[in-house]
Amino acid sequence: MRGHIRKGGKNIWRIVVDLGRDAATGKRKQKWQTVYGTKKDAERVLREILTQIDKNTYIEPCKMTLAEYLTKWLQSHKDYDLAPKTYEDYKTIVEKHLIPSLGHIPLGKLQPFHLQEYYVNALKNGRKDGRGQNLSRTTVNKHHRVLHRALEEAVKMQLILRNPADLVEPPKPEEYNAKTLTLEEIEKVLKEAYGSRMYLPVLLAISTGMRRGEILGLRWRDINFEERTISVVQTLQRNSNGLEYRQPKTKKSRRLIELPASVVEELKKHRLQQKKERLLLGEAYKDNDLVCCWPDGSPLKPDWVSRNWQNLCKKLGIKGVRYHDLRHTHSTLLMSWGVPTKVISERLGHSNTQITDDIYSHVLPGIQREVAKLLEERIFARIYKDTKAQSSV
Repeated sequence: MRGHIRKGGKNIWRIVVDLGRDAATGKRKQKWQTVYGTKKDAERVLREILTQIDKNTYIEPCKMTLAEYLTKWLQSHKDYDLAPKTYEDYKTIVEKHLIPSLGHIPLGKLQPFHLQEYYVNALKNGRKDGRGQNLSRTTVNKHHRVLHRALEEAVKMQLILRNPADLVEPPKPEEYNAKTLTLEEIEKVLKEAYGSRMYLPVLLAISTGMRRGEILGLRWRDINFEERTISVVQTLQRNSNGLEYRQPKTKKSRRLIELPASVVEELKKHRLQQKKERLLLGEAYKDNDLVCCWPDGSPLKPDWVSRNWQNLCKKLGIKGVRYHDLRHTHSTLLMSWGVPTKVISERLGHSNTQITDDIYSHVLPGIQREVAKLLEERIFARIYKDTKAQSSV
């Protein structure tokens, strides 16, 4: 027999593959591998190993631990293909969650059973920041995606035979239904923010749907006052080293947004005020050409904007609306007014219209009702009114 399976304990199976005798020593050679799961899982792995041996493509189980691999994997992507914020998020997930829980396991012996157990425990007792115990399903799903990506690269580099994350069903993320502002609330927040450093970040988010980093990275040179347009060409982000300007993540994120005439006038007023501040400070002024900045020209910090937005909402009695939800407010209003999805998608910088449809599908029932109402008023009410009038004669 070339290979067989032995039971090693509950949900533990030992695969033994006979490779014949060593030509030099005459000793019998064997390959051992442990599988966590059902006997069918072990049988499937055995078949895979035997097929790989027959094709001379078998990969010896890697003795590197998952912690060692993830550390190297993270380092290889730093400053290469990950945005600083994305890298920081991955680093936190790897160093604070994955390595402490799974890092001791040899990479070649990592099994779907280990991952499933990790997800279950993370949902019950996974927080590391002292703010409760459980992690949300959305957060654990993100852990799965990071681990899946890392292990997929391990397969490509022939460190492991297959990706164990392929065989695990991660928790489905919670659906987030953004709470948006009403027209009355929009008027309230704009009036309350007027004259403060929060006014333009709020006004631009509502009128353009731009992201926070895009608004804080906006420069005067990116605004065409004659054409009433904004060119989104850079963002401001915070990473472990401080604030950094970067290009938008995708080609679609680099876009042109048309502005309402009133917003253009507000921008002109702000530019005039900024010029006065610059004259007052003279050489002490930090000329970054930023639209949203402090009186000395230094950039507004992303966290400061989010924190002060919450303070503004609290003062006005508005609950559950994040600063990012101003972007959702913009797009939800446009969709409810019947603006084509393609136009909304272009303003938001989505890579395709399907993303826009998926995010704002909750608005569609209202649009459907409006369509039915318009059809009734403009076509069928008149037709059947005439029919009823004729039948009554």
